[in-house]
Amino acid sequence: MGDKEAKPNATASEVTAQPKAETASAEQTAAEKEKAASDKRTAEEQKAKDDTAAAELAKKEAEANSVPREYKAALDKAITYAEVMNMSKAGVYDQLTSEYGENFPKEAAQYAIDNIQFDWKEAALKKAQTYAESMSMSDSAIYDQLISDYGEKFTKEEAKYAVANLK
Repeated sequence: MGDKEAKPNATASEVTAQPKAETASAEQTAAEKEKAASDKRTAEEQKAKDDTAAAELAKKEAEANSVPREYKAALDKAITYAEVMNMSKAGVYDQLTSEYGENFPKEAAQYAIDNIQFDWKEAALKKAQTYAESMSMSDSAIYDQLISDYGEKFTKEEAKYAVANLK
């Protein structure tokens, strides 16, 4: 038998440092993989949102192109009456269909009412302010005028909002 002793190739501190370095490297690689997966998911989610938005825009454009000219004209008039004259939804419809008004077909007027984006409560409030300032009307008289079939034709909810928010 020989006197040869087995010599370690590395010191004890080097041996214990090696697994730590491998563990740190593995953790870093796992973190990089997780970040890459997260980035990929985020990109896929954004692409899905973009695709949905593009499809909705294309659908709206197709619908806009398929809407008859007279319907579009009724919508334009409805917007004007609502914004400039602070008319109620029912008042706008009546004005659009009246033989003494715009004389649009009922279908065109209904299209306009269904597609107008407008704050009817705010219109009721502006109309109420006009009555309060120019005619010095009481709150109950303003409310009655706002909901009257012979007056403004706002809904009760819109009229209540208007009177409650008068200053």
